[in-house]
Amino acid sequence: MLGPPGTGKTMMAKALPGVLPALSPEEAIEITRIYSAAGQLPPGQSLVTTRPVRSPHHTASAAAVVGGGQIPRPGEISLAHRGVLFLDEMAEFPRDVLEGLRQPMEDHVVTIARSHAAVRFPASFMLIAAMNPTPKGDMPVGEAGKRAMEKYMERLSGPLLDRIDIHVEAPAVPFKELSRRASGDVSAPTGTNTAQMRENVERARSAQAARQGASTPNSRLSGKQLDEMARLDDRTVSVLGDAMTQMKLSARAYDKIRRVARTIADMGGSERVRQEDVLEAIQYRVLDRKL
Repeated sequence: MLGPPGTGKTMMAKALPGVLPALSPEEAIEITRIYSAAGQLPPGQSLVTTRPVRSPHHTASAAAVVGGGQIPRPGEISLAHRGVLFLDEMAEFPRDVLEGLRQPMEDHVVTIARSHAAVRFPASFMLIAAMNPTPKGDMPVGEAGKRAMEKYMERLSGPLLDRIDIHVEAPAVPFKELSRRASGDVSAPTGTNTAQMRENVERARSAQAARQGASTPNSRLSGKQLDEMARLDDRTVSVLGDAMTQMKLSARAYDKIRRVARTIADMGGSERVRQEDVLEAIQYRVLDRKL
């Protein structure tokens, strides 16, 4: 999420776990084993029953986030297994920490090698990141502002951004809208509440499980599986091809757009991926468009 301070980026990240499905017994056992190995299982608690949410500070070391130590221990990405890893002010994290996320984001495990052994920890987490567009925090204006944003964004490598499914802008909310809601104006626009969104997510997850099995969510679909389960008509393929060319997207981004489009269709209750689903997924590549 990209936007100036005070636009609700952190609030949205903290609200996300509330719309995720409940843990399955197998997931609860996986998480419990990790927390037990890390010595972080709360006293008197024998089983973790809620999805973990980890939010390391941007001064955290690579060993703390990715895992490591003389005796290898799981890091924040493993403690966020089956849950959420939230990186606030992502561009302020050390480069080695951010680059250390690339392999686990692809493979969903992290391997820590030492001279005497190599240890593998699970790391299937949902990465949520927030950052300001410039070091000052303000939205760029004019050519000078655009250059400042591009320079700040250089702290994030292209391969890392390419691995993030959705880039969205969080614009400032006008005072007029804030005051309307605070005053109880019934005509003020309202969004979907947490309970409703959770129902939508559970319905979409059920559709995914019926189509491809509970162990393979849309985010894990291979290119070959997408060809079958997110089949596009010729017109939609042409639209996506134009976007790929104009935005200079990679093959990885091509599959990510199709995965997001498949999920948008599931959220909308559609069995097939429609052109509007693909167009919406393309809109969620805001950093590709801005840069």
